[in-house]
Amino acid sequence: MKAQSTTNVFKQAAGASIGWGVVMVLLGFLALFLPLATGIGVSIAAAWIIVFGGIAYVASAFSARGAGSFLWRLLIGAVYILGGIYLAFNPGLALESLTLAMAVMFLFEGVMETIVFFQLRNLPGSGWVLFDGLVTLLLAYLIWRPWPGSSIWAIGTILGINLITSGFTRLMYSVAVRRTLEAVS
Repeated sequence: MKAQSTTNVFKQAAGASIGWGVVMVLLGFLALFLPLATGIGVSIAAAWIIVFGGIAYVASAFSARGAGSFLWRLLIGAVYILGGIYLAFNPGLALESLTLAMAVMFLFEGVMETIVFFQLRNLPGSGWVLFDGLVTLLLAYLIWRPWPGSSIWAIGTILGINLITSGFTRLMYSVAVRRTLEAVS
C-alpha cells in the first residue's frame, strides 16, 4: 500500500512537471515572437535586481565597523540604487548593455572551449567541444557585429530558444518518468 501511494506522488509530480514543460515551451515561443519586448522585460528585471542589491549594500553599511567602511558601503549602495533606477527607466540602454555583455561572454566562452578542445583532441567526442566553441564564437560575432542593432532581437531570441529547449527537455523527461511509473504499477 505504501509503495502505491509513493508511486501516485511521483505520478503527480511528473504531471506537474509536464505542465511546467508546456508552459516553458509556450513562453519560449512568445519570447521568439516578441524578442524586443522580452529583451526589455529582462532588462527591467535586471535593473531592479541591481536596485535591490544596492539596498542590501546600504543595509550592510549599518553593520560596518568604522566610519570608513560605513561610508564606503553606503556609497556603493547608492551607486547601485541610482544606476539600477536609471537603467529601469531607460530599458533600451540597459538592453544594449546586456546585449554587448552577452556578446563578450560568448566570445570568451567560445575561445575557452576552443582551447579546451586542443587539450582534449585525442579523446573520443572532443570534436563536439570544438563544435560548441565555434558555434559560440559565431553567436558572439552575430551579436557583436551589428550591435547595438542586435539588441532588438538577441536577448529575447536566445531566451526564447533556451525556454523552448528546457521546456521540451522537461516535457520529454517527465513523460518518460510517468510512463515508467505507469508500467511499474
